[in-house]
Amino acid sequence: MGLENIWVTTLNDGLVRADHIVGIESHQTPELPGKRPRWLLDVTLAVSVGSGTREGWEVMQLHRTLIQTDSYPDKAAENLARTFDDLRRQGVSGVVRVGTRHDFVRFEFFPFDSNDNTDDY
Repeated sequence: MGLENIWVTTLNDGLVRADHIVGIESHQTPELPGKRPRWLLDVTLAVSVGSGTREGWEVMQLHRTLIQTDSYPDKAAENLARTFDDLRRQGVSGVVRVGTRHDFVRFEFFPFDSNDNTDDY
């Protein structure tokens, strides 16, 4: 089984199916007047967007932010990839929620078959 039954929460867009993710990255926003820069943990998706032509659909990459932090999210991209791999090997289905604890990005898994069971990653 792949990742078609695993979903991940985004900051503002709802849920993204994990098997649609083609990249994970951390980057800093620019500093703006009166606004400090923030660190973002983003996923890159490959989806069909735009309008069709005779030649077909144009495929573009979209970025979705999973979380914003004040400090660099050290190893968050690698930990998310490791989380997906662990869940893929277990053959489970559910939602990965992204959060922070003491400036550390963490991933929590909520299986579909239980409302109150969670596993931290």
